[in-house]
Amino acid sequence: MQIDLTFVREQFPAFSVPGLADQAFFENAGGSYACAPVIDRLTRFYRERKVQPYAPYGAAAAGGAEMDEARARLAAMMGIKTQELSFGPSTTQNTYVLAQAFRRALQPGEAIVVTDQDHEANSGPWRRLAEDGVEIREWRIDPATGHLDPARLAPLLADGRVRLVAFPHCSNVVAEINPVAEIVAMAHAAGAVTCVDGVSYAPHGLPDVGALGTDIYLFSAYKTYGPHQGIMAIREDLGMRLPNQGHRFNGDTLSKRFTPAGPDHAQVAASAGIADYFDALHDHHFAPEPDARRRAARLHDLMRAHEVAICQPLLDYLSDRNDLRLIGPGDAGRRAPTVAADLGRAAEPVSVALAEHGINCWAGDFYAVRPLAAMGVDPQRGVLRLSMVHYTSAADVARLIAALDRVL
Repeated sequence: MQIDLTFVREQFPAFSVPGLADQAFFENAGGSYACAPVIDRLTRFYRERKVQPYAPYGAAAAGGAEMDEARARLAAMMGIKTQELSFGPSTTQNTYVLAQAFRRALQPGEAIVVTDQDHEANSGPWRRLAEDGVEIREWRIDPATGHLDPARLAPLLADGRVRLVAFPHCSNVVAEINPVAEIVAMAHAAGAVTCVDGVSYAPHGLPDVGALGTDIYLFSAYKTYGPHQGIMAIREDLGMRLPNQGHRFNGDTLSKRFTPAGPDHAQVAASAGIADYFDALHDHHFAPEPDARRRAARLHDLMRAHEVAICQPLLDYLSDRNDLRLIGPGDAGRRAPTVAADLGRAAEPVSVALAEHGINCWAGDFYAVRPLAAMGVDPQRGVLRLSMVHYTSAADVARLIAALDRVL
């Protein structure tokens, strides 16, 4: 089945806005367009429900119910318990709060594993635990390909002192999809828990976190067609075992234990619009399905199939050029459609030139200084990054390739 792009784009007001409608948008990894249900819910909340939620009067009760709806519906799609999903101001902030909980839980001499494939948000906070005597072990990528080989993880786990393995579902510059379930099984066998940064994967189909088996999974709603919130899934037994980071009186509520300050009520409520959009997209393409987890799985596969098809021509084009280096796999089936290229020179002037041809993209290090440096790319000159999602069309990609031909 092919995705109905006409229907998809009708759900995103940006595609009808002057100044955007005639552009090809390839900056999705920095933040996707918001879908109409999210915008509508956010507007409604500020207009009708901008009061303290959960109080015993109409507007407050409606606001609280909508916040609860967002948590319940998204958790169901991800195959986790409702209480295992919590919101925070960003994934970076959520990771920082988690690190503070682990800071208190870990003992000097115990170890955690981080990678040099990560965005800094899922690496930096964990590395800082070295200040308290926690040993930091780095699981390193192949400098030629950026590949994160599970075989290189095994020796790091061998002595049984590792308590946490933090790694990405896929990198925001390498984009190769890592075998999460396999890595989680290795960590669990060695007595460690896992924290997966899903920011660069979740926009391409919500993951079945329950099936992956990871203890923690993090991603950003604003890259998943929603508002600027971080979404965190944390397994109940782990979450209740770690030290409470929220208000003392919220310590018995898992969804509040890792939210030190009050959440943005309007944005949490608006996140239910992500579920609205996914359900509408499912029902447009498939027969009705009452189980949210199965609906999400169907959509995941639908979105991935479209993205693989449109991404491959760009990968082929970049691979055939001898004046740049494609970062990550050349096979679209092995990666997210976030495509970075080392031009051998400063990349930002090229993104500026592409904008003159109606191609919206950017260049830089994208907070991925560690993987770029590990692969021999100068973070100061950065990479050109071209990122797609399921609303990107084959025509957009053809226009991009033509523009690259002119600009490069």
